[in-house]
Amino acid sequence: MTSQRILVLGTGGTIAGAGSERTGSAYRPGGLALGSLVAHLAELGLDAELIAQEIARIGSQDIGFAEWQALHAACTAAMADPAVGGIVITHGTDTAEETGLLLDLTLPTIKPVVLVGAMRPADAVGTDGMRNFANAVKVARDGQAAGRGVMLVMGDAVLAARDARKAATTSIDAFRSYPRGPLARVTPSSLDWFGPPHRIGESARYPFPAELPRVAILTAGAGMDEQPVEALLGIGARGIVLAGMGQGNAPASVIAALARAAASGVPVVRASRVDEGMVDRDVEVGDAALGLIAARALGPAKARVLLMVLIASGITDPVRVQAAFDAG
Repeated sequence: MTSQRILVLGTGGTIAGAGSERTGSAYRPGGLALGSLVAHLAELGLDAELIAQEIARIGSQDIGFAEWQALHAACTAAMADPAVGGIVITHGTDTAEETGLLLDLTLPTIKPVVLVGAMRPADAVGTDGMRNFANAVKVARDGQAAGRGVMLVMGDAVLAARDARKAATTSIDAFRSYPRGPLARVTPSSLDWFGPPHRIGESARYPFPAELPRVAILTAGAGMDEQPVEALLGIGARGIVLAGMGQGNAPASVIAALARAAASGVPVVRASRVDEGMVDRDVEVGDAALGLIAARALGPAKARVLLMVLIASGITDPVRVQAAFDAG
């Protein structure tokens, strides 16, 4: 296979982190310039021309609309450039699932877009960053990678952005794929897809928002009352995602307050604070009667991203919002 030009967009994160000592736990996310990482990767002799473009050098907890807007613009330009074969985005792991889903919803599938991060800083003993980076480049330049939506490469696994979620705080294998399993297994020398591309030539599902509406996540807890719901409405929340107990449950007074919010035109999505599992409609909560939306397989963080995109697109009717969550 001939060498391909791969655009590498850097945002910082642990993969570009620098620690005060190689065996310590403290480090500074984004401490290393993207050019340094790309230069190290080039030494591995991968058959790809890497073009570095730094978007930010921050921890992903600080990623926001400005960085998302810049990433989307750079990806859009690369999609239109016949010289670019694929896109790799270096990203912190804390919000990789949110960035991944936002780009998955708002980009076409004509070229592969791969997010990659690390659980250990670049200068730590046993760092996983360079292996993940090499794996991401291998995926981005593969002929079967397009048509699968945005992907995340971590721990020798290729995950669909819609399914990927961070399930551990520090483990090397911190990411899980739910409800579907990995798309592929990858190493620097091998790539095995588990199925054919399923989104070949799709256009973007939604336009990239001109701005993102305020959507809040409310975590349910035993003994809480409805006042947090009222507080969120008071600060202008245009949508609410419940990180509920079990299948998206909350005390009766909270559910009643959320139903009132929904009746006033504020979309309310019930997700779960549980790490894995579906939130189905009309099981313990009467969604149809109360005007609430079930998040299905999306956790609270991703449910918030999808709801922001829907509201920005003028989609607030519970039936249409539910259809978007059901689409999978």
